[in-house]
Amino acid sequence: MNNTTYSVKKDEIVRKWYIIDAEGKPLGRVATEAARLLRGKHKPTFTPNMDVGDHVIIINCSKVVLTGDKLNQKVYRHHSGYIGGMKEISARDMINNNPEKAMMLAVKGMLPHNTLGRQSLKKLRVYAGAEHENTAQKPEVWEF
Repeated sequence: MNNTTYSVKKDEIVRKWYIIDAEGKPLGRVATEAARLLRGKHKPTFTPNMDVGDHVIIINCSKVVLTGDKLNQKVYRHHSGYIGGMKEISARDMINNNPEKAMMLAVKGMLPHNTLGRQSLKKLRVYAGAEHENTAQKPEVWEF
């Protein structure tokens, strides 16, 4: 009996393109599904130490929903590195002004915080509207 764990080789990785429509869906639910696809956890050949994930296109980010009172209470913060350099923006302003960034930050937080996560994040494309420029890749619609 062979008790070795199968590990996928670099030349055996097959990448597909998926499109997720975020219209009317909660931000976190869309982000978790995108992170799952980017990591490749939906594949039987998932290998934790390799990037085996697929490319993901998220459309209609401006029509994403935040449940509860998150639209008013959630705050995005970042720091410039200088004294007093804390910047804050509410979730309502972020969704109205830059919905792509809100989605990108949500997905980024769900990926590993190392080289593998940064490599996976490069396979994510986010668009505020229904139009995207990746039709040549023939993406499949991903339903969850």
